[in-house]
Amino acid sequence: MKTILYLTDFYYEANGRKYYEEDLYLNSKLNQHFNILIGHPQRALAYLNCADLIIFRNTGPVSKYQDYFNEFLGIVAAKNIPTFNSFDGKGDIKGKQYLFDLFNLGLPVIPIISDILKLEKLGNPKKYIVKPLDGADSFGMEMLSKEEILIAKPENKIIQPFIDFQYEVSFYYLGTQFQYALYAPDKSRRWELVEYNILTNDIEFADQFIKWNNMTTGITRVDACRLKDGSLLLVELEDLNPFLSIHLLPENKRERFINNWIEVLTGLLEETSK
Repeated sequence: MKTILYLTDFYYEANGRKYYEEDLYLNSKLNQHFNILIGHPQRALAYLNCADLIIFRNTGPVSKYQDYFNEFLGIVAAKNIPTFNSFDGKGDIKGKQYLFDLFNLGLPVIPIISDILKLEKLGNPKKYIVKPLDGADSFGMEMLSKEEILIAKPENKIIQPFIDFQYEVSFYYLGTQFQYALYAPDKSRRWELVEYNILTNDIEFADQFIKWNNMTTGITRVDACRLKDGSLLLVELEDLNPFLSIHLLPENKRERFINNWIEVLTGLLEETSK
């Protein structure tokens, strides 16, 4: 039986999410098919020789241990150990630069700048969202007025207008295949999600970001907000270790996703055995 090194931080705290519960559930399913070795992301190097494949899951922002993470990436590449997610995405795994790239390509993304001298490009909103370029999980996020931004003069931050949207919706992909969608009917409670019934053109919207990202293998969460006019704008492209909120799915859809995932992992391990 092949061994999977499953990296997670059971003690990482995130608003509205219990990472450890999701990972314990996922492990209970994977254990039926693979030998699972659970490790902390900052202790991963000691166990690489035991792994046929590495799953990088709910680990929190890697910016808190960037040097160790970079060393981990280098050794994994040198040893040619397959990973899930693969680390070749262009989204959140590399910080927030991709939002600028997508915006400059004219794709439907919330307008974004990093230079306060270009605030006029964002119109004249009452508030602005300011986040670290290398942030994740709302880490370091602030909501500031124009006056507060001009005083603070933020550096190495992204600045976006605070948009009055209807709700946030997340589209979950396994590779390039759409799996399910969840949304927050109450926009003030981001992680109180329910199943979402896909509207016309929703998949087309999400697909364009999956195709642009062109990640080899993994789970991606496309986070978007629905505007008052019915259109969607990208909020984030989570392509490193997206929380799945899988416990909110009906059992049949949850099992279908797990089975699809196990099939992909089995295929990756078979590839490495050739």
